[in-house]
Amino acid sequence: MNVNSIVVLKLVLLICWPWLVYSKGEQGRLLVNMTLVRNASALGAYCLDGSLPAYHLHRGFGAGANNWLLQFEGGGWCNDIKSCLDRSKTHRGSTRYMNKLEVFAGILSNNASFNPDFYNWNRVKIRYCDGASFAGDAKFFNGTSLLYFKGQRIWQAILLDLLPKGLGHAKKALLSGCSAGGLATFLHCDNFTSYLPKNASVKCLSDAGFFLDERDIALNHTMRSFYEDLVSVQGVEPNLNQNCTSTLYYPHLCFFPQYVLPYINTPFFILNSAYDVYQFHHILVPPSSDPRRHWDHCRFNVTACNAYQLNILQGFRKNMLAALRVFYQDSRRDGMYINSCFTHCQSETQDTWFAVDSPRIHNKTIAQTVGDWYYSRNVSKEIDCAYPCDTTCHNMI
Repeated sequence: MNVNSIVVLKLVLLICWPWLVYSKGEQGRLLVNMTLVRNASALGAYCLDGSLPAYHLHRGFGAGANNWLLQFEGGGWCNDIKSCLDRSKTHRGSTRYMNKLEVFAGILSNNASFNPDFYNWNRVKIRYCDGASFAGDAKFFNGTSLLYFKGQRIWQAILLDLLPKGLGHAKKALLSGCSAGGLATFLHCDNFTSYLPKNASVKCLSDAGFFLDERDIALNHTMRSFYEDLVSVQGVEPNLNQNCTSTLYYPHLCFFPQYVLPYINTPFFILNSAYDVYQFHHILVPPSSDPRRHWDHCRFNVTACNAYQLNILQGFRKNMLAALRVFYQDSRRDGMYINSCFTHCQSETQDTWFAVDSPRIHNKTIAQTVGDWYYSRNVSKEIDCAYPCDTTCHNMI
């Protein structure tokens, strides 16, 4: 290879590197560069620490060039000044501390063998740095510390940045998210639809975002109290679904998906485990509910649960299915996949999304079921049998 060829090769690598990078020793691992939203400050859209919000975009191609998939990143919440200050000094509250390259796998993969229905779409990972599922709009300053609770504006700023890049002319679109990002999908689904062409096919998917309004084992509403504080501190209430807040006596309850779901007009798919590990550890058995730590062995190894504990877990599953009963029975346009795995988030990892040994219900993978729903190929409402019958699970505990 001569000197000119080497120079040309270096230029090609320099140009292509931000968009497509494969790590050494891991063939096919797609890494996508971060894009900061430079105009976000004009909208007052900042991460907790005042840094600019960001996303990762990998361009679609071929038949998917005009289709868009936006994925909200997850990562819990902060519900008071101390926890939000702590969060602002990490990658959960500042783009300054985030990895600049993000792995795109599962539903974000560009490989048809791993992601058959969305591989050639424009795929976007929206980074999470506000701590309120992209729904807050407030600011805190006590003369020393400054916090921006601007999740709602971050969401709007990212949309406005993507619209001229092709999102504004989308033919098909899917808004999705995992965990706190899955909850954000419930909160922003109809708003997403309002930005897109009237003739576009727009749908929404929540992965591990159906957080239940459920009492813990000590009969306390631990998660309800947590969300009440979050909604208050971060100024979330004005951004909640107004049909929901005008109906409920306690408007902050509309942060829970089960209460806002009946008011969502856009076709919706709910992907969740009936024994979601995050909900098991933070809603059903939070540390405050088990001071003597009787649940420790069970919490970290489901095979160590005794009969009483298993009965409590089965009750949690029954309550989740009860909260979804109307959605399951009455809606023809929507979809669901409720399996019985002890896991959390299943769309972003390849082994749970679509692989030889992926979880299955009635021999259907998550990717197949979501694809059938989006393209209206088949009825797409799958509910797994109760634990421990499913042998296809990739359990986290």
